[in-house]
Amino acid sequence: RSSRIKNSVKDAWRKRFIQENDNSFELDAAILMHPRVWEASGHVGGFSDPLVDCKECKTRHRADHLIEGFTSDVIPDTMTDEEMINYIRENNIPCPKCGKSNYTDIREFNLMFETHRGVIKDDKSVVYLRPENAQGEYVNFLNVQRTMRAKVPFGIGQIGKAFRNEITPGNFTFRTIEFEQMEHQLFCKPGTDLEIYEHYKEYAKKFFIDLGLPEEKLRFHDHDKLVFYASAACDIEYKYPFGYGELNGTHDRTDYDLSQHQKFSGKAQDYLDPETNEKYIPYVVESTVGCDRLVLALLCEAYEEQTLEDGSTREVMHFKPFIAPYKVAVLPLVKKFHSEKANEVYRELSKYFMCTYDESGNIGKRYRREDVIGTPYCITIDDETLNNNTVTIRDRDTMEQITLSLDEVKDYIKEKIEF
Repeated sequence: RSSRIKNSVKDAWRKRFIQENDNSFELDAAILMHPRVWEASGHVGGFSDPLVDCKECKTRHRADHLIEGFTSDVIPDTMTDEEMINYIRENNIPCPKCGKSNYTDIREFNLMFETHRGVIKDDKSVVYLRPENAQGEYVNFLNVQRTMRAKVPFGIGQIGKAFRNEITPGNFTFRTIEFEQMEHQLFCKPGTDLEIYEHYKEYAKKFFIDLGLPEEKLRFHDHDKLVFYASAACDIEYKYPFGYGELNGTHDRTDYDLSQHQKFSGKAQDYLDPETNEKYIPYVVESTVGCDRLVLALLCEAYEEQTLEDGSTREVMHFKPFIAPYKVAVLPLVKKFHSEKANEVYRELSKYFMCTYDESGNIGKRYRREDVIGTPYCITIDDETLNNNTVTIRDRDTMEQITLSLDEVKDYIKEKIEF
């Protein structure tokens, strides 16, 4: 069920950022790319966490996390390693495990997973698992532009796994060694980038709202410290039960990425504007969404323990229908009399939607089971189905029921579950 929710989220992103997004193309780039790609991107030399060891209990911690857990008066992202360790020592920030404050100096720990290609392990055989998807889109810029005859502005998007060698994984799905990203890179003419950047900030926010996240729980958070090549950067954060967490990053990356790959590959990344005959390296506006943490947000938002009019309670997941793992549950009212017809209906509807079938227990208990996994519609097969070809359809949220002809059910459900 959880994998189906995740796939529904990916389907929704693909529809919004590729299918409905003018001049955008989907890519499935390699996980293992030439190691020079990661030299060009800066990951080999500068993709690391600032780590300290507690000398007393030998546990390892990120220096910026120690500061963030101690105070909100300073922003570690704007501090150098030397400033962070001095702040930790001057304020005697305690070790989260033993409570003492006796740390080593900061050491930078590279986050890329490193492995070797072939049977001989030497410097020439080193390859890396990708720590992000974006570089696959940059190195394929010319391939996509030429094969699709794409004119700037155009986008390349992909959904895929990324890997980071987190030394301190945890915090739900926020610090994991394997995760999934949904990334879109918009290649545009220099000078048009900031307007496009503002558009994608709002575009991503509307996407989250349409998925079911309330606007009052979403906020923009501009980066306090920009990397040297960026013109603008902003996160969209959602208010989880445990506090705000990042869902999306929108970044104006200027021409840095394509320029770096041109420099390291020796292959020109120029675009020839067919209208002006001007040659330039396009700017890039990136919109990236963390799939796993978005699924967590939807789970948090959907859950409700609801008190009914008769005083009883039910647990229900109020997913938007297109996110729910199953769109329809088919339930025979009485197994002995109605299961044959119910199975026939189930097999037919399964050609069009994800369906589930349940014939165990009384109908009330079966409704509750579907409520707790978020199935938006339950179809009950009873004597009226056998005699008149009609079924009862129950709505998860209102618990109201309507009667429809079996011939109308497919179109009714199809309309309800569109995104």
